[in-house]
Amino acid sequence: MTDWGYKQFCPVAMATEVLGTRWTILVIRELLCGSQRFNDLRRGLPHISPALLSKRLRELEELGVVSRRRDPETGNPHYRLTEAGEELRPVIMAMGCWGQRWLEAQLSMKNLDPSLLMWDMRRNLDPVPLPPQRVTIQFLYHDVTPGRAKWWLIVDKSSEDGVVDLCRKDPGHDVDLYVVSDLRTMTAIWMGLMTVAEALAGGKLQLTGARQLQASMQRWLGLSVFAGEPKRVSA
Repeated sequence: MTDWGYKQFCPVAMATEVLGTRWTILVIRELLCGSQRFNDLRRGLPHISPALLSKRLRELEELGVVSRRRDPETGNPHYRLTEAGEELRPVIMAMGCWGQRWLEAQLSMKNLDPSLLMWDMRRNLDPVPLPPQRVTIQFLYHDVTPGRAKWWLIVDKSSEDGVVDLCRKDPGHDVDLYVVSDLRTMTAIWMGLMTVAEALAGGKLQLTGARQLQASMQRWLGLSVFAGEPKRVSA
């Protein structure tokens, strides 16, 4: 996979040659999070070029870490981790837990991205606390450029698969809850560095709409899988 190599027979060195190239670990992370389509992988990795993503997927497929199949209806490729790829789950989780515990929060908070944040929130949202009908939640980031400031999460528990959709354009539904914040605050909540209650008390978060949705926001909001990991350095 690499043309440089460590020239060591140690399994750690060999694994690093495979996994240590730029973006490879994050491509595997996205696959572990459930993304299978090329466009979904790009939404979780908005700064990777399509050409490089294709290259990394091809390399992982050649190594037996990823398998590819064509959708019989659309013909589009779907990607899944093989048994070898799935065995990387505890490795990736351990890396995330270590980063959450030992790296300063400022390192994580310096590259804020509303599209990536909303995609992660959409992916991890828990529909259980929400009422059994379509719910539309609008997010407004007042410190973001207008084209990226408004987002809509739509949860429809009345459908068979409980679809959670993310829209950048107004879907035309009645909004059940308006969420207004700055991007840094919402990112801190997603990372587990601040709670919804703390943001409300500090005036950094405003909620308008259904009281049930306001009261249960900490429960349904899709937080990082590492949000519960305690910090070992100053937050």
